[in-house]
Amino acid sequence: MLPSLSRTLSELGANIRTARLRRRLSIVQVAERAGITRQTLYAIEKGEPGTALGNYAMVLLVLGLEKDLLKVAAD
Repeated sequence: MLPSLSRTLSELGANIRTARLRRRLSIVQVAERAGITRQTLYAIEKGEPGTALGNYAMVLLVLGLEKDLLKVAAD
């Protein structure tokens, strides 16, 4: 994996973690609501590349940020 992509995934994971903490939600709460394991949520928050995009989408939905996925092609 290119280092720049690795940094981007790490930043995305950190942003997801920040959003979770701002909402005062625990790892367990978000994982349960998203239908994923705690380990998967840890992987998302670390920006691990092997985590499925669908899992990211479910976590964003739980955090109320799912519409941010539509900003991919924004100007």
